[in-house]
Amino acid sequence: MTLQPTPADRFTFGLWTIGWTGNDPFGQPTRAALDPVQAVHKLSELGAYGITFHDNDLVPFDATASEKDLILKNFKAALTETGLKVPMVTTNLFSHPVFKDGGFTSNDRSVRRFALAKVLRNIDLAAELGAETFVMWGGREGSEYDGSKDLHAALDRYREGVDTAAAYIKEKGYGLRIALEPKPNEPRGDILLPTVGHGLAFIAQLEHGDIVGLNPETGHEQMAGLNFTHGIAQALWAGKLFHIDLNGQRGIKYDQDLVFGHGDLTSAFFTVDLLENGFPGGGPRYDGPRHFDYKPSRTDGYDGVWESAIANMATYLLLKERALAFRADPEVQEALATSGVAELAQPTLAPGETTGDLLADPSAFEDFDADATAQRSFAFIRLNQLAIEHLLGAR
Repeated sequence: MTLQPTPADRFTFGLWTIGWTGNDPFGQPTRAALDPVQAVHKLSELGAYGITFHDNDLVPFDATASEKDLILKNFKAALTETGLKVPMVTTNLFSHPVFKDGGFTSNDRSVRRFALAKVLRNIDLAAELGAETFVMWGGREGSEYDGSKDLHAALDRYREGVDTAAAYIKEKGYGLRIALEPKPNEPRGDILLPTVGHGLAFIAQLEHGDIVGLNPETGHEQMAGLNFTHGIAQALWAGKLFHIDLNGQRGIKYDQDLVFGHGDLTSAFFTVDLLENGFPGGGPRYDGPRHFDYKPSRTDGYDGVWESAIANMATYLLLKERALAFRADPEVQEALATSGVAELAQPTLAPGETTGDLLADPSAFEDFDADATAQRSFAFIRLNQLAIEHLLGAR
């Protein structure tokens, strides 16, 4: 196989990832700022499909109108020269001190109005650049102190903000969908909509939820001790996996933002298996960009930054090759049958069967031998060992 990515792989990177200067709460930047035009050309050279950004990754918060115009002119020219796409755009409602208590859910109404106007203006830019997805990560939408928020009102205001943005997209006729990005904590002590499940429940309360879905991130789910593959599977099942952020995380701690696969490698394997092979019994498939939202180690210079970009794509391609081989292996197919994986797709009630029919069927209850059936071995260990052997290239 080749580890050389091409645009057909649909690998995308956030400008805030490769452009991260290495600053953190305990240390100053270790790299100089990266010119967005250089980022576009380098990513194109490496075989990426696209680049994404928060508004202020590209245009500084305090830029004048003329400065903004020049930045956008140069950025668009670089996109035209390289053919790199902008599949997703998002808005920064977390860096500037004005957002210290949130954007859509700040206790200060004037801040909420500013945040909403900022989002609507950036939706215009996203549409202008041909983006398909507008991600909303509410990193400051939350609290440290339970008494500091009227949580009922906060969720009302959150719904108002998202619904207003979605209605604006429809009004303008833009080909955009909104993807909410869950995260349990950091930078706030507790962030609203912390997991995929919370996000799905919130979307169900929206007036314009038909164009609102999710953008789950590997590390964000794993920070809460959750299974990322289960999370994206439920989002797919609900028809709400609009975008995905891939990175690496090792356990319940701060958001590490490691290179994809440099955390829980087995989880990364099954994530790629689901994305590339789909559900074993069929069902909805994800056909969007494979987006890397990570941070190159602050210990490295830009040589390491570009090596990390290569590493994300190479790891994904390696795992894709292993996942395809895993599904094609006759021993794996036999193990899947032994484990009854395909049986789960069979409805529990037969077509047309009623609850009355079920209760009248003695084989379902009266004649069912629970003790004998309990002796069945599902052989899950054997199935997982086959996955590990394929993952390690032993098969």
